[in-house]
Amino acid sequence: MTEAVTKLEAADISAIMKSLPHRYPFLLVDRVINIRGAEFGIGIKNVTFNEPQFMGHFPEMPVFPGVLMIEGMAQTAGVLCVLSGEIGRPPYTVFFTTIDKVKFRKPVTPGDTIEYHMTKLSRRRNMWWFRGEAKVAGQLVAEAEVSAVLSGV
Repeated sequence: MTEAVTKLEAADISAIMKSLPHRYPFLLVDRVINIRGAEFGIGIKNVTFNEPQFMGHFPEMPVFPGVLMIEGMAQTAGVLCVLSGEIGRPPYTVFFTTIDKVKFRKPVTPGDTIEYHMTKLSRRRNMWWFRGEAKVAGQLVAEAEVSAVLSGV
């Protein structure tokens, strides 16, 4: 008899909150879809005008801060690391360690849905490296390479 293998393909907000220590207003991923272990996944962020950053960035022309897009990429990568099962059982704390090759291509505004397409580049023990592309409606708005360390591994 063959045993069925259950594979995680998506993570809702509850699973994300179990994986990351972040909470409102700094939890920047609403859902992760198309998960392929730690190799790939897409984080979803629905940008809304009632978020605190829009009070000052910029009141007359609200633009989602690029640094928060990079943080959203890192959070998506963190979820992939923790939920992949490659490191055993959580809880682990994920610490963002580097940002490289960052480019911001287009502004993101309230009403947009950002997709953080994260692809694992490599892993060495408790260090992980990912390439991320942030897209809105299929169009590239930002890109970066990020790394993180998982403490407790």
